[in-house]
Amino acid sequence: MLDATRFTPLPPAAGIGYKPQHFAALMQDPGSVKWLEIHAENYMGDGGRPLAQLRHLAERFAISVHGVGLSIGGETPLDPDHLARLKHLCDWLQPASFSEHLAWSTHDSAFLNDLLPLPYTDATLTRVGDHIDQLQEVLGRQMLLENPSSYLAFAESTWSEPDFLREIARRTGCGLLLDVNNVFVSATNLGFEPRAYVDAYPLDLVQEIHLGGHDEDEDDHGRPLLIDSHGAEIVDPVWALYDYTLAQGGARPTLIEWDNDVPDFPVLEAEAARAAKHLQQVPA
Repeated sequence: MLDATRFTPLPPAAGIGYKPQHFAALMQDPGSVKWLEIHAENYMGDGGRPLAQLRHLAERFAISVHGVGLSIGGETPLDPDHLARLKHLCDWLQPASFSEHLAWSTHDSAFLNDLLPLPYTDATLTRVGDHIDQLQEVLGRQMLLENPSSYLAFAESTWSEPDFLREIARRTGCGLLLDVNNVFVSATNLGFEPRAYVDAYPLDLVQEIHLGGHDEDEDDHGRPLLIDSHGAEIVDPVWALYDYTLAQGGARPTLIEWDNDVPDFPVLEAEAARAAKHLQQVPA
């Protein structure tokens, strides 16, 4: 099993997803922002302004790398070219952590621009575990696996999501990334109690928390349907669920995700400052 202590961890503080339009503000006065997350696929090139700016940021901030294109849950093998580019990025950047989604996004040779759900079965468990083992071996580091936002449940699932993630972590030695907004979205869409999900979740394995915004809609029957959009402020019920999670599991590095309709830096910094206040209220 890989040694998870080889890399300096993220601080138990607030971070934001980095966007290039915020580079100058971050370098001048980051405020409550103590660390940054980048999407791996945006930095797999050989040079240019994006990598130059990232090198400057890495001298000042801890960096988390978040993947969106590996298709950890896909039925086909992991793309070796994608793995090689990811390894090159992590080797020179030496990020504090690397994370990916419990989802799939490939079919045959096609890449689907979405993070699609999986049935929680023994066969899926084996496939995802094998992919994580391969990824961690190539990178030489532990990865974190993120819980998805769900819009449907599979009749063939034989594991609950918290138990499925716990078992994957046990088999592979990976850590977990808990997206609190995803829990709230899934709970609303599938009709379960979000605090009960948190109670069942292996919080001792969580190394990072995500918070983000969602859009409200209705399904064909007029029932509430939430869409994990990453394009709005975090709503009060998600902040309340975040507080509950911190009370149960303790302070964790917390990321503000805002990937669509990205606001000016002061709006993001204000969300990070709010998360920082919540973290400060957690007993040491």
